[in-house]
Amino acid sequence: MKVRSSIRSLARQPGAQVIRRGTKVLVINKDNPRNKARQG
Repeated sequence: MKVRSSIRSLARQPGAQVIRRGTKVLVINKDNPRNKARQG
């Protein structure tokens, strides 16, 4: 999982889901599991 300051480009990929878990903002992509990221 990549830790990035901005996850907007990964969140725009097809199949991406933006999930908030507490204070963390995560991007999980079922279509392309390599595109996982956490913001912060």
